[in-house]
Amino acid sequence: MGLTLPGEQPPASGAEHPDHGSLDSADYRTRSSVITARAAHTFEPVGRSVAAARAFVRDTLQGWGFGDVVDDAVVLTSELVTNAVVHAGTAAEVVCLRSGDGVRIEVSDRYPEREIPLQSGGVQMGSPDREGGRGLQLCAALASRWGVEYSPAHKHVWFRLDLPERQIGTRAAGPSVSTELLPLADDRVRVAVIQIDSEGAVSAWNDDAQELFGYPAKQIIGQPLTDHAAWPHTPGTSTGIVDALRLSRWEGSYGIRAADGRVVPVYASHLRVRDPQGDPSTVCLLVRDDERAVLATPQRGAAPEAAHRADGRSSDPFETFIGSPAPDDLDGLLQRTVERSRDMLDGDAAFLLLATDDETELEVRATTGLPSARQRFARVPVDTGSGRYGTARMPAVHEDLAAVPGAVPLLDGTGMRSVVTVPLKVEGRLTGSLGVAAEGSGRYSNEEALRLQFAADRIALAVESARLGELERLRRGSLSFLVEASDLLAGTLDRDQTLALMAQMTVPTLATWCAVYTIADTASEPYLSYVLHEDEERIDGLKELLGRIEPPEPVPTPGARIWPAPARAAHEAALEASVRSLDDEPHHLGSGISSTLTTAASVGGETVVLPLVARNRVIGMLVLGKPSEDHFRQENLELAEDLSRRAALALDNSRLYSERMAISQSLQRSLLPPELPEVPGVEVEVIYRAAGEGNEVGGDFYDLFSIPDGAYGFAIGDVCGTGPEAAAVTGLARHALRLLAREGYSGPAVLERLNNAILDEGERSRFLTLLYGELRPQQDGGALLKVVCAGHPLPLRLRQDGSVQPAAEPQPLLGVMDDLELYEQTVRLEPGDVLLCVTDGITERREGSRMLGDDGLAEVLRGCTGLTAGAVASRVMRAVERFAADSPSDDMAILTMRVPEPQRN
Repeated sequence: MGLTLPGEQPPASGAEHPDHGSLDSADYRTRSSVITARAAHTFEPVGRSVAAARAFVRDTLQGWGFGDVVDDAVVLTSELVTNAVVHAGTAAEVVCLRSGDGVRIEVSDRYPEREIPLQSGGVQMGSPDREGGRGLQLCAALASRWGVEYSPAHKHVWFRLDLPERQIGTRAAGPSVSTELLPLADDRVRVAVIQIDSEGAVSAWNDDAQELFGYPAKQIIGQPLTDHAAWPHTPGTSTGIVDALRLSRWEGSYGIRAADGRVVPVYASHLRVRDPQGDPSTVCLLVRDDERAVLATPQRGAAPEAAHRADGRSSDPFETFIGSPAPDDLDGLLQRTVERSRDMLDGDAAFLLLATDDETELEVRATTGLPSARQRFARVPVDTGSGRYGTARMPAVHEDLAAVPGAVPLLDGTGMRSVVTVPLKVEGRLTGSLGVAAEGSGRYSNEEALRLQFAADRIALAVESARLGELERLRRGSLSFLVEASDLLAGTLDRDQTLALMAQMTVPTLATWCAVYTIADTASEPYLSYVLHEDEERIDGLKELLGRIEPPEPVPTPGARIWPAPARAAHEAALEASVRSLDDEPHHLGSGISSTLTTAASVGGETVVLPLVARNRVIGMLVLGKPSEDHFRQENLELAEDLSRRAALALDNSRLYSERMAISQSLQRSLLPPELPEVPGVEVEVIYRAAGEGNEVGGDFYDLFSIPDGAYGFAIGDVCGTGPEAAAVTGLARHALRLLAREGYSGPAVLERLNNAILDEGERSRFLTLLYGELRPQQDGGALLKVVCAGHPLPLRLRQDGSVQPAAEPQPLLGVMDDLELYEQTVRLEPGDVLLCVTDGITERREGSRMLGDDGLAEVLRGCTGLTAGAVASRVMRAVERFAADSPSDDMAILTMRVPEPQRN
């Protein structure tokens, strides 16, 4: 197929759409467009191909090291492949082309319809909320360039995603500064040195690592580091820990879950190396996050206090405060801001909070000198009282917090006495708050507030721009996450599997632990149905703790609400365990106390409840929790709310499906005889297999029952169709046969009356094929049968010599004509003879164009000479199942009767 690279003219039959205006050719000539790798795969026009295409693109781009564009590529591929295999109904070919500066992905199908929504042409592209037709709209929104190309038999939709430009590396040295400006660290700075082998497991662990995290080397070596890393980022907003360990160099922040359950925030520097044998490993240096200056790479540029450049021109005030180059990520920018603010005012701590969209709350995003693990993502109200000192919208100076306790909730219990806070505003809108605090009182005045406000004004726009960029990355990552979640939830109708999927999608992506409560009906209490923790060893303790407290109230109000009960119960359990430990001798302390304290630490953080609402009814609650003193991020809660809506519908669908299947199976069982009577002198065996998963009532049935004069009536039939109408005719036929036969009617009379009863059903009637007979065991060891075959597959008789002949002649089926003239035929079974009766699910078993048919069934029966009735039925069923690889599409019933040979002495 043709390939159009950036900078080239597209073919005349195609259309090309750069995102937000085409870049000029000079821009593209400076970027590499040489194709360095190609991967392609063709997907069949079936629904599961969409998920397979997403996995193919994700694996390909991750293998090429293009993790920055994976989420966008997966979302676009999903939409385009869906258009091809679902809406157009054709196979889709997906081609990935790698170049030095980006990736191009092409999706081809055999439905060359020329419909290109051009934004420049003023054509309405449709609502993004509708189910289909969003592929090109998403291309326009996410791709760097995209286009559509046509050939007589194919349509190719392609899009290009450029990689972000990055500096390969820099070397820099900081200026000499006075002692008081040096970063603060503990008396003993501990640097954990950890080595990770090629499989991701810890292979080296020094003493400082043991001191920081509480794990001795012999306990941690051999375990994957990912089992203990608490990655702070939401999916799609940053590199994951697994990816970070594979990069040649990496530097940044994450958390390590210590032996006592708490998360220790660390700053890490990773270096990928190889040993003399060529095996790769990663060396990780880690320090406490508030001591990041020990490892953080120095930034280039002049000292912050330099107000002018060497050529005499004034430098950018933003660069003067932040330094150059500025961090390219939001977390790095915020952390640099609080560190420079603290240093500028000679404070002991600093913090920066970002406002929510409605400007009613502030969320802690960066701190220095404060316990960051406890405060990160904590939320405080913008307005806590009247006047300028009770709002974050105005600068404020507190000379002594001891005189106004609670004035700055973030600093409660930190030992800080004086604080200055200023707002961050963009175009008059509050976007955040910046504060600096000191342990001494009276440290700050209006002069420091003015200096800090000047700095806040310089960085407010950059912070807001970085925040919007983070939200955009989060939105794209969330979209990819929800696409995968919807695909998984739609792939099952099993209730237990749906509950497990709900929990596994939230832990550890959105929360540390999760619990799902379900509500059977409006009169039922919430029931704890599923519990999951990222550490499997803590699941039992968590389940026990939640079982001791009242479940949350099933409130239908959308959104997440705080549920304090688990944290309160965990705190009380920890106190009780601590009191018991004081009364016991140290050597008497059992594992129960340690388990209780560990559970309390893992549940003691923020817990939220999201209602599971489906079809205007609360069917359960999704509970998400964090470990001690940890908080949820607002974006995570919004993503969890979207997930809960999808999960609720999937859970309710699984409930409805289970109920329908239970009703169907119960009805099916009611249409079959509960047990077969013993027939003296005759072996009888029945095998019945319903097609599908029991979600529809089949039309096949069988029966064997006693009638007067020592005889037995037997029947095997097939009602046309499935569902309630077929079930009604099945029930009518089985009960009418028993009633009429026991009244002494002959076989033809029984079927003629049954035919009239079926026709009386009117539009609800169904055609019925039926084999009915009367079986009379004989004194000489044989059996006499009188049979009527009304449109049913003919019964086959197997003699002792291996010959097989039909045991009846075909007659008209029931439910078609008013006046039937049926007759019965007499068949005698000698000792050793077998009568085989089946439904058309047996004879019409297909493999491609081949069908088993009457001849094939007769051939199978010839090989059953000398077998018992049960063995004959089993061999026939095995032969039918092996005839085709696919599962049976029709119900199958087998009724065999055999007169055993007399025992020889």
